[in-house]
Amino acid sequence: MRNYISKKIKSFSLIILAVTVMAGCKKDKDSGFNANSEVQLTSFAINNIKGEINQNTGDIVLNMPFGTSLNALTPVMQMPADATSTPASNQALNFTGTVKYRITNGNVFKDYNAVVKIIPPVSAFKINGVNATINHEDKNITLILPDGTNVSALSPEITLQSGATVSPASGVVQNFTQPVNYTVTVGSSTVTYSVNVISNSVSEYAFLGTSASRSAITNPDEKAAADWFFATYPTADYVSFQSIETGKKLSNYKVIWWHFDSAQDLPAAAASSTVVNAIKAYRTGGGSLLLTTFATKYVEILGIVPAGRGPNNVFGDFPPSGIGSVEAGSDWAISFKGKESHPVFQGLETFEPGKAYLLAKGSFPLNHTSWWYINDWGGYGTAAVWHDQTGGTNLASEGWDNELNGRAGIAEWPSVSNSGKVIIVAFGAYDWYSEPLNGGSTTNRYLTNIKKITKNAIDYLKVK
Repeated sequence: MRNYISKKIKSFSLIILAVTVMAGCKKDKDSGFNANSEVQLTSFAINNIKGEINQNTGDIVLNMPFGTSLNALTPVMQMPADATSTPASNQALNFTGTVKYRITNGNVFKDYNAVVKIIPPVSAFKINGVNATINHEDKNITLILPDGTNVSALSPEITLQSGATVSPASGVVQNFTQPVNYTVTVGSSTVTYSVNVISNSVSEYAFLGTSASRSAITNPDEKAAADWFFATYPTADYVSFQSIETGKKLSNYKVIWWHFDSAQDLPAAAASSTVVNAIKAYRTGGGSLLLTTFATKYVEILGIVPAGRGPNNVFGDFPPSGIGSVEAGSDWAISFKGKESHPVFQGLETFEPGKAYLLAKGSFPLNHTSWWYINDWGGYGTAAVWHDQTGGTNLASEGWDNELNGRAGIAEWPSVSNSGKVIIVAFGAYDWYSEPLNGGSTTNRYLTNIKKITKNAIDYLKVK
Protein backbone atom coordinates (compact mmCIF):
# COMPACT_ATOMS: atom_id res chain seq x y z
CA MET A 1 0.00 0.00 0.00
CA ARG A 2 2.84 2.36 0.91
CA ASN A 3 4.55 1.71 -2.45
CA TYR A 4 1.37 2.49 -4.34
CA ILE A 5 0.94 5.84 -2.56
CA SER A 6 4.59 6.70 -3.20
CA LYS A 7 4.23 6.04 -6.93
CA LYS A 8 1.14 8.25 -7.06
CA ILE A 9 2.96 11.08 -5.33
CA LYS A 10 5.88 10.83 -7.80
CA SER A 11 3.55 10.86 -10.79
CA PHE A 12 1.70 13.90 -9.46
CA SER A 13 5.01 15.71 -8.87
CA LEU A 14 6.10 15.11 -12.48
CA ILE A 15 2.83 16.51 -13.77
CA ILE A 16 3.23 19.65 -11.66
CA LEU A 17 6.82 20.10 -12.94
CA ALA A 18 5.75 19.76 -16.57
CA VAL A 19 2.99 22.33 -16.16
CA THR A 20 5.42 24.71 -14.50
CA VAL A 21 7.91 24.37 -17.39
CA MET A 22 5.20 24.93 -19.97
CA ALA A 23 4.04 27.99 -18.12
CA GLY A 24 7.60 29.29 -18.07
CA CYS A 25 8.00 28.77 -21.83
CA LYS A 26 4.88 30.71 -22.56
CA LYS A 27 6.06 33.54 -20.38
CA ASP A 28 9.39 33.73 -22.31
CA LYS A 29 7.51 33.81 -25.59
CA ASP A 30 5.70 36.89 -24.45
CA SER A 31 8.76 38.55 -22.86
CA GLY A 32 9.73 40.82 -25.86
CA PHE A 33 12.36 38.64 -27.69
CA ASN A 34 12.45 39.85 -31.34
CA ALA A 35 14.22 37.82 -34.03
CA ASN A 36 12.66 39.67 -36.96
CA SER A 37 14.21 43.14 -36.52
CA GLU A 38 15.82 44.89 -39.51
CA VAL A 39 19.58 45.39 -39.16
CA GLN A 40 20.74 46.26 -42.68
CA LEU A 41 22.51 49.53 -43.33
CA THR A 42 20.82 51.43 -46.13
CA SER A 43 23.50 54.11 -46.54
CA PHE A 44 27.12 54.73 -45.51
CA ALA A 45 28.62 58.05 -46.56
CA ILE A 46 31.63 60.23 -45.78
CA ASN A 47 31.79 63.86 -46.90
CA ASN A 48 28.62 63.23 -48.93
CA ILE A 49 30.31 60.43 -50.87
CA LYS A 50 28.34 57.21 -50.62
CA GLY A 51 29.99 53.85 -50.19
CA GLU A 52 29.05 50.60 -51.90
CA ILE A 53 27.41 48.17 -49.49
CA ASN A 54 27.44 44.42 -50.17
CA GLN A 55 24.69 43.04 -47.97
CA ASN A 56 25.76 39.45 -48.62
CA THR A 57 29.36 39.82 -47.47
CA GLY A 58 28.94 42.81 -45.20
CA ASP A 59 31.68 44.71 -47.04
CA ILE A 60 31.50 48.48 -47.45
CA VAL A 61 33.87 50.17 -49.93
CA LEU A 62 34.08 53.93 -50.21
CA ASN A 63 36.34 55.76 -52.69
CA MET A 64 37.68 59.16 -51.65
CA PRO A 65 39.61 61.71 -53.72
CA PHE A 66 43.40 61.84 -53.63
CA GLY A 67 44.52 64.16 -50.85
CA THR A 68 41.92 62.95 -48.37
CA SER A 69 43.37 62.21 -44.94
CA LEU A 70 42.22 58.85 -43.61
CA ASN A 71 43.13 59.63 -40.03
CA ALA A 72 39.80 61.13 -38.92
CA LEU A 73 36.79 60.52 -41.16
CA THR A 74 33.20 60.80 -39.97
CA PRO A 75 30.73 58.38 -41.56
CA VAL A 76 27.02 59.15 -41.68
CA MET A 77 24.89 56.00 -41.67
CA GLN A 78 21.24 55.32 -42.36
CA MET A 79 19.71 52.28 -40.68
CA PRO A 80 16.31 50.93 -39.67
CA ALA A 81 14.33 52.56 -36.86
CA ASP A 82 15.42 51.50 -33.38
CA ALA A 83 18.70 50.08 -34.76
CA THR A 84 21.98 51.22 -33.24
CA SER A 85 25.56 51.09 -34.52
CA THR A 86 28.82 50.35 -32.79
CA PRO A 87 30.85 52.50 -33.43
CA ALA A 88 28.12 55.11 -33.69
CA SER A 89 27.17 57.10 -36.76
CA ASN A 90 28.83 60.54 -36.93
CA GLN A 91 31.81 59.30 -34.92
CA ALA A 92 35.22 60.30 -36.33
CA LEU A 93 37.48 57.29 -36.86
CA ASN A 94 40.85 56.33 -38.37
CA PHE A 95 40.27 54.60 -41.72
CA THR A 96 43.87 53.75 -42.58
CA GLY A 97 42.71 50.15 -42.11
CA THR A 98 39.42 48.24 -42.06
CA VAL A 99 36.84 49.52 -39.56
CA LYS A 100 34.30 47.03 -38.19
CA TYR A 101 30.71 48.07 -37.50
CA ARG A 102 27.95 46.13 -35.72
CA ILE A 103 24.32 47.09 -36.33
CA THR A 104 22.02 45.90 -33.54
CA ASN A 105 18.23 45.94 -33.40
CA GLY A 106 16.50 44.13 -30.61
CA ASN A 107 17.98 40.67 -30.30
CA VAL A 108 19.46 40.69 -33.83
CA PHE A 109 22.75 42.12 -35.11
CA LYS A 110 24.75 42.31 -38.38
CA ASP A 111 28.47 43.03 -38.84
CA TYR A 112 30.00 45.20 -41.56
CA ASN A 113 33.62 45.83 -42.61
CA ALA A 114 34.21 49.34 -43.94
CA VAL A 115 37.21 50.18 -46.14
CA VAL A 116 38.04 53.62 -47.50
CA LYS A 117 40.18 53.73 -50.64
CA ILE A 118 41.91 56.72 -52.19
CA ILE A 119 41.17 57.35 -55.86
CA PRO A 120 44.52 57.59 -57.72
CA PRO A 121 45.15 61.10 -59.02
CA VAL A 122 46.25 59.86 -62.47
CA SER A 123 43.46 58.12 -64.35
CA ALA A 124 45.16 57.83 -67.76
CA PHE A 125 48.56 58.36 -69.39
CA LYS A 126 48.76 58.15 -73.16
CA ILE A 127 51.35 58.77 -75.90
CA ASN A 128 50.57 58.62 -79.62
CA GLY A 129 47.21 57.06 -78.80
CA VAL A 130 48.76 54.21 -76.81
CA ASN A 131 47.56 53.85 -73.21
CA ALA A 132 50.12 53.20 -70.51
CA THR A 133 49.90 50.64 -67.72
CA ILE A 134 49.70 52.46 -64.39
CA ASN A 135 50.83 50.75 -61.19
CA HIS A 136 49.42 53.04 -58.51
CA GLU A 137 50.82 50.98 -55.67
CA ASP A 138 54.44 51.25 -56.84
CA LYS A 139 53.86 54.62 -58.54
CA ASN A 140 55.19 53.36 -61.89
CA ILE A 141 53.81 54.08 -65.35
CA THR A 142 54.98 51.87 -68.24
CA LEU A 143 54.20 52.42 -71.90
CA ILE A 144 55.31 50.23 -74.82
CA LEU A 145 55.44 51.94 -78.21
CA PRO A 146 56.02 50.46 -81.67
CA ASP A 147 59.62 49.78 -82.62
CA GLY A 148 61.36 52.69 -84.24
CA THR A 149 59.53 55.31 -82.20
CA ASN A 150 61.78 58.24 -81.33
CA VAL A 151 61.45 58.20 -77.56
CA SER A 152 63.63 61.30 -77.16
CA ALA A 153 60.77 63.68 -78.04
CA LEU A 154 57.32 62.51 -76.99
CA SER A 155 54.29 64.45 -75.82
CA PRO A 156 52.11 62.58 -73.29
CA GLU A 157 48.40 63.16 -72.67
CA ILE A 158 47.70 62.92 -68.94
CA THR A 159 44.22 62.65 -67.44
CA LEU A 160 43.93 63.65 -63.79
CA GLN A 161 41.17 63.63 -61.19
CA SER A 162 39.38 66.92 -60.66
CA GLY A 163 41.48 69.53 -58.89
CA ALA A 164 44.83 67.84 -59.55
CA THR A 165 47.82 69.36 -61.31
CA VAL A 166 50.91 67.63 -62.72
CA SER A 167 54.50 68.67 -63.38
CA PRO A 168 55.78 68.41 -66.08
CA ALA A 169 52.44 69.36 -67.58
CA SER A 170 50.40 67.24 -69.95
CA GLY A 171 51.28 67.90 -73.58
CA VAL A 172 54.83 69.05 -72.90
CA VAL A 173 57.45 67.22 -75.00
CA GLN A 174 59.83 65.09 -72.94
CA ASN A 175 62.90 62.92 -73.56
CA PHE A 176 61.97 59.38 -72.51
CA THR A 177 65.29 57.68 -73.24
CA GLN A 178 65.45 57.53 -69.44
CA PRO A 179 62.52 57.33 -67.00
CA VAL A 180 60.81 60.69 -66.39
CA ASN A 181 59.29 61.64 -63.03
CA TYR A 182 55.85 63.29 -62.93
CA THR A 183 54.66 64.91 -59.69
CA VAL A 184 50.91 65.20 -59.10
CA THR A 185 49.57 67.71 -56.59
CA VAL A 186 46.15 68.07 -54.98
CA GLY A 187 46.05 70.72 -52.28
CA SER A 188 48.94 70.00 -49.93
CA SER A 189 49.27 66.36 -51.05
CA THR A 190 51.79 65.26 -53.69
CA VAL A 191 52.78 61.97 -55.27
CA THR A 192 55.47 61.20 -57.86
CA TYR A 193 55.12 58.64 -60.65
CA SER A 194 58.10 57.30 -62.62
CA VAL A 195 57.25 56.97 -66.32
CA ASN A 196 59.17 54.43 -68.41
CA VAL A 197 58.60 54.38 -72.18
CA ILE A 198 59.78 51.29 -74.05
CA SER A 199 60.02 50.88 -77.82
CA ASN A 200 59.81 47.19 -78.69
CA SER A 201 59.57 45.10 -81.81
CA VAL A 202 58.54 41.77 -83.24
CA SER A 203 61.71 41.47 -85.34
CA GLU A 204 63.86 38.34 -85.01
CA TYR A 205 67.21 40.12 -85.45
CA ALA A 206 68.92 42.92 -83.58
CA PHE A 207 72.18 44.84 -83.85
CA LEU A 208 73.46 45.77 -80.40
CA GLY A 209 75.52 48.89 -79.83
CA THR A 210 76.70 51.58 -77.45
CA SER A 211 75.22 54.46 -79.46
CA ALA A 212 71.74 55.68 -78.63
CA SER A 213 70.62 54.95 -82.19
CA ARG A 214 71.96 53.41 -85.38
CA SER A 215 72.40 56.84 -86.94
CA ALA A 216 74.61 57.84 -84.00
CA ILE A 217 77.23 55.14 -84.68
CA THR A 218 80.56 56.85 -85.40
CA ASN A 219 83.11 54.02 -85.47
CA PRO A 220 83.70 53.30 -89.20
CA ASP A 221 84.01 49.54 -88.74
CA GLU A 222 80.86 49.28 -86.63
CA LYS A 223 78.99 51.54 -89.05
CA ALA A 224 80.01 49.45 -92.07
CA ALA A 225 78.92 46.27 -90.29
CA ALA A 226 75.60 47.84 -89.29
CA ASP A 227 74.93 49.13 -92.82
CA TRP A 228 75.43 45.64 -94.24
CA PHE A 229 73.32 44.06 -91.49
CA PHE A 230 70.29 46.30 -92.01
CA ALA A 231 70.54 45.96 -95.77
CA THR A 232 70.60 42.17 -95.38
CA TYR A 233 67.94 42.04 -92.64
CA PRO A 234 65.76 45.09 -93.38
CA THR A 235 63.25 44.35 -90.61
CA ALA A 236 65.97 44.11 -87.97
CA ASP A 237 66.20 46.46 -85.00
CA TYR A 238 68.95 48.53 -83.52
CA VAL A 239 69.15 47.96 -79.76
CA SER A 240 71.24 50.20 -77.53
CA PHE A 241 72.58 49.21 -74.15
CA GLN A 242 70.74 52.24 -72.78
CA SER A 243 67.41 50.84 -73.97
CA ILE A 244 68.11 47.52 -72.25
CA GLU A 245 68.99 49.40 -69.08
CA THR A 246 65.57 51.03 -69.12
CA GLY A 247 63.63 47.85 -69.76
CA LYS A 248 63.60 47.03 -73.46
CA LYS A 249 62.26 43.54 -74.07
CA LEU A 250 64.66 41.16 -75.84
CA SER A 251 62.73 37.90 -75.82
CA ASN A 252 61.31 38.28 -79.34
CA TYR A 253 64.77 38.29 -80.93
CA LYS A 254 66.25 35.06 -82.22
CA VAL A 255 69.74 36.54 -82.78
CA ILE A 256 71.48 39.60 -81.36
CA TRP A 257 74.78 40.68 -82.95
CA TRP A 258 77.24 42.90 -81.12
CA HIS A 259 80.19 44.05 -83.22
CA PHE A 260 82.44 46.22 -81.04
CA ASP A 261 85.51 47.81 -82.61
CA SER A 262 85.87 51.08 -80.69
CA ALA A 263 88.10 50.02 -77.81
CA GLN A 264 89.83 47.00 -76.32
CA ASP A 265 88.02 47.50 -73.03
CA LEU A 266 84.30 46.88 -73.06
CA PRO A 267 82.08 49.87 -72.20
CA ALA A 268 80.65 50.24 -68.71
CA ALA A 269 77.13 50.16 -70.16
CA ALA A 270 77.67 46.54 -71.19
CA ALA A 271 78.71 45.54 -67.68
CA SER A 272 75.71 47.06 -65.91
CA SER A 273 74.04 44.41 -63.76
CA THR A 274 70.66 45.27 -65.28
CA VAL A 275 71.99 44.80 -68.81
CA VAL A 276 73.98 41.67 -68.00
CA ASN A 277 71.02 40.03 -66.28
CA ALA A 278 68.73 40.94 -69.18
CA ILE A 279 71.08 39.42 -71.77
CA LYS A 280 71.64 36.34 -69.62
CA ALA A 281 67.87 35.91 -69.35
CA TYR A 282 67.59 36.41 -73.11
CA ARG A 283 70.05 33.58 -73.77
CA THR A 284 68.50 31.31 -71.14
CA GLY A 285 65.17 31.85 -72.87
CA GLY A 286 66.59 30.63 -76.19
CA GLY A 287 68.09 33.76 -77.74
CA SER A 288 71.45 33.44 -79.51
CA LEU A 289 74.42 35.82 -79.63
CA LEU A 290 77.00 36.69 -82.26
CA LEU A 291 79.95 38.51 -80.67
CA THR A 292 82.64 39.88 -82.95
CA THR A 293 85.99 41.67 -82.59
CA PHE A 294 86.36 43.07 -79.05
CA ALA A 295 82.81 42.00 -78.16
CA THR A 296 84.21 38.47 -77.82
CA LYS A 297 85.31 39.54 -74.34
CA TYR A 298 81.64 39.62 -73.36
CA VAL A 299 81.60 35.83 -72.97
CA GLU A 300 83.30 36.17 -69.60
CA ILE A 301 81.02 38.92 -68.29
CA LEU A 302 77.97 36.90 -69.32
CA GLY A 303 79.32 33.77 -67.64
CA ILE A 304 79.47 31.85 -70.91
CA VAL A 305 83.04 30.94 -69.98
CA PRO A 306 84.33 30.62 -66.40
CA ALA A 307 85.91 33.64 -64.75
CA GLY A 308 89.42 34.19 -66.04
CA ARG A 309 88.78 32.18 -69.21
CA GLY A 310 87.93 35.02 -71.57
CA PRO A 311 90.15 35.98 -74.53
CA ASN A 312 93.79 36.06 -73.36
CA ASN A 313 95.32 37.87 -76.34
CA VAL A 314 93.67 41.21 -77.08
CA PHE A 315 95.41 43.88 -79.17
CA GLY A 316 95.13 46.29 -82.10
CA ASP A 317 95.97 49.77 -83.37
CA PHE A 318 94.00 52.94 -82.74
CA PRO A 319 95.13 55.88 -84.91
CA PRO A 320 96.69 58.29 -84.47
CA SER A 321 98.43 56.52 -81.58
CA GLY A 322 99.73 53.01 -82.15
CA ILE A 323 99.25 53.35 -85.88
CA GLY A 324 100.17 50.34 -88.01
CA SER A 325 101.09 50.04 -91.65
CA VAL A 326 99.90 48.75 -94.98
CA GLU A 327 100.01 44.95 -95.24
CA ALA A 328 102.26 44.51 -98.25
CA GLY A 329 103.34 40.91 -97.74
CA SER A 330 100.38 38.57 -98.03
CA ASP A 331 96.66 38.07 -97.73
CA TRP A 332 95.43 37.16 -94.25
CA ALA A 333 93.94 33.69 -94.06
CA ILE A 334 91.98 31.54 -91.65
CA SER A 335 92.01 27.77 -91.31
CA PHE A 336 88.92 25.72 -90.54
CA LYS A 337 90.45 22.35 -91.36
CA GLY A 338 88.24 19.55 -90.11
CA LYS A 339 85.30 21.96 -89.70
CA GLU A 340 84.53 22.40 -93.38
CA SER A 341 81.00 21.04 -92.97
CA HIS A 342 80.03 23.56 -90.32
CA PRO A 343 77.27 25.91 -91.57
CA VAL A 344 79.38 29.00 -90.81
CA PHE A 345 81.84 28.14 -93.60
CA GLN A 346 79.43 27.22 -96.37
CA GLY A 347 79.87 29.12 -99.64
CA LEU A 348 83.22 30.70 -98.80
CA GLU A 349 85.76 31.43 -101.48
CA THR A 350 88.63 29.13 -100.46
CA PHE A 351 92.17 28.84 -101.74
CA GLU A 352 92.40 25.24 -100.56
CA PRO A 353 90.00 22.96 -98.68
CA GLY A 354 89.34 24.34 -95.21
CA LYS A 355 91.18 27.62 -95.78
CA ALA A 356 90.02 31.08 -96.87
CA TYR A 357 91.25 34.65 -96.99
CA LEU A 358 89.50 37.43 -95.09
CA LEU A 359 91.83 40.39 -95.72
CA ALA A 360 93.67 41.26 -98.93
CA LYS A 361 97.24 42.50 -98.96
CA GLY A 362 97.56 46.18 -99.73
CA SER A 363 95.01 46.99 -97.01
CA PHE A 364 95.77 49.04 -93.93
CA PRO A 365 94.50 46.79 -91.12
CA LEU A 366 94.10 48.03 -87.56
CA ASN A 367 94.33 44.36 -86.62
CA HIS A 368 91.71 44.54 -83.87
CA THR A 369 92.03 41.09 -82.35
CA SER A 370 90.46 39.47 -79.30
CA TRP A 371 91.15 35.74 -79.46
CA TRP A 372 92.44 32.92 -77.33
CA TYR A 373 96.10 32.03 -77.70
CA ILE A 374 95.86 28.28 -77.13
CA ASN A 375 99.35 26.81 -77.43
CA ASP A 376 102.70 27.89 -75.99
CA TRP A 377 102.22 30.65 -73.41
CA GLY A 378 98.44 30.51 -73.91
CA GLY A 379 98.35 27.82 -71.27
CA TYR A 380 95.87 25.48 -72.91
CA GLY A 381 98.16 23.48 -75.17
CA THR A 382 95.47 22.08 -77.45
CA ALA A 383 91.98 22.96 -78.63
CA ALA A 384 90.69 19.94 -76.72
CA VAL A 385 91.99 21.33 -73.42
CA TRP A 386 90.68 24.77 -74.35
CA HIS A 387 87.26 23.20 -74.92
CA ASP A 388 87.35 21.44 -71.55
CA GLN A 389 88.18 24.68 -69.74
CA THR A 390 85.93 27.11 -71.63
CA GLY A 391 83.10 24.95 -72.94
CA GLY A 392 83.65 26.29 -76.46
CA THR A 393 84.43 24.50 -79.71
CA ASN A 394 87.19 26.05 -81.78
CA LEU A 395 86.05 26.34 -85.39
CA ALA A 396 88.88 28.34 -86.97
CA SER A 397 92.46 29.44 -86.35
CA GLU A 398 95.10 31.25 -88.38
CA GLY A 399 95.78 30.04 -91.90
CA TRP A 400 98.90 28.05 -90.98
CA ASP A 401 97.14 26.03 -88.26
CA ASN A 402 95.76 22.79 -89.69
CA GLU A 403 95.04 21.28 -86.25
CA LEU A 404 93.32 24.39 -84.83
CA ASN A 405 95.51 24.16 -81.75
CA GLY A 406 97.07 27.61 -82.10
CA ARG A 407 94.32 30.24 -81.83
CA ALA A 408 90.59 30.25 -81.16
CA GLY A 409 89.49 32.78 -83.78
CA ILE A 410 85.97 31.56 -84.55
CA ALA A 411 84.32 29.50 -81.83
CA GLU A 412 80.94 28.23 -80.76
CA TRP A 413 79.21 27.58 -77.46
CA PRO A 414 76.24 25.23 -77.90
CA SER A 415 72.73 25.38 -76.54
CA VAL A 416 72.45 24.21 -72.93
CA SER A 417 69.01 23.23 -71.62
CA ASN A 418 67.33 24.96 -74.58
CA SER A 419 69.38 28.14 -74.19
CA GLY A 420 70.57 30.09 -77.19
CA LYS A 421 73.92 29.42 -78.87
CA VAL A 422 76.91 31.76 -79.02
CA ILE A 423 79.42 32.30 -81.82
CA ILE A 424 82.44 34.60 -81.65
CA VAL A 425 84.66 35.94 -84.43
CA ALA A 426 87.92 37.30 -83.01
CA PHE A 427 90.29 37.67 -86.00
CA GLY A 428 92.04 40.94 -86.77
CA ALA A 429 91.35 40.03 -90.40
CA TYR A 430 87.61 40.31 -89.69
CA ASP A 431 87.76 43.92 -90.86
CA TRP A 432 84.61 45.61 -92.16
CA TYR A 433 86.25 48.93 -93.02
CA SER A 434 89.45 49.40 -95.00
CA GLU A 435 91.28 52.38 -93.54
CA PRO A 436 92.38 54.96 -96.16
CA LEU A 437 95.73 55.46 -94.41
CA ASN A 438 99.27 55.55 -95.79
CA GLY A 439 98.01 54.74 -99.26
CA GLY A 440 96.22 51.59 -98.16
CA SER A 441 93.58 50.16 -100.45
CA THR A 442 90.01 50.98 -99.48
CA THR A 443 88.77 47.86 -101.21
CA ASN A 444 89.14 44.45 -99.58
CA ARG A 445 88.41 41.85 -102.22
CA TYR A 446 87.74 39.25 -99.53
CA LEU A 447 85.05 41.29 -97.79
CA THR A 448 82.55 38.90 -99.38
CA ASN A 449 83.98 36.11 -97.19
CA ILE A 450 83.49 38.27 -94.09
CA LYS A 451 79.90 38.94 -95.09
CA LYS A 452 79.32 35.25 -95.87
CA ILE A 453 80.68 34.08 -92.50
CA THR A 454 78.54 36.67 -90.71
CA LYS A 455 75.33 35.80 -92.54
CA ASN A 456 75.96 32.08 -92.16
CA ALA A 457 76.51 32.57 -88.43
CA ILE A 458 73.34 34.63 -87.99
CA ASP A 459 71.20 32.20 -89.97
CA TYR A 460 72.71 29.25 -88.09
CA LEU A 461 72.17 30.86 -84.71
CA LYS A 462 68.54 31.58 -85.50
CA VAL A 463 67.74 27.86 -85.57
CA LYS A 464 68.11 25.94 -82.32
